[in-house]
Amino acid sequence: MPERSEAVAVTAVEQAATDAQTRVAKANERASSFVFGAQKLMFEEFVFAGNELVERAQTEMHLFSELVSKLAGAHSVKDIRTMWEECSKHQVDFIRRDCDRVFKHGERVIEATSNLFKSHPLN
Repeated sequence: MPERSEAVAVTAVEQAATDAQTRVAKANERASSFVFGAQKLMFEEFVFAGNELVERAQTEMHLFSELVSKLAGAHSVKDIRTMWEECSKHQVDFIRRDCDRVFKHGERVIEATSNLFKSHPLN
């Protein structure tokens, strides 16, 4: 009879070891998946930021060339004042669109980050 109890004890230990290995494997899988998702999110953000910088530089150059061409076409103080008012409006519109774009991007980042945490529950 002692042999049977030893066999049951060995089986219980083996089952506990198997359960522990399974839990560790699942935890490792979740951790590696989370790290991969975080790296992907960061890479996407770097690409997005680079594209935004290029787009902003292009827009600034366009606004600057527009200012220079209008300044070259101004022949009086009244023309310069009118040109300045128009270019100021364009600059304010650009800043408004740029801020809207930044806020939308912030919302997208928050959503992506929350999805990263949602898709990897600790349970």
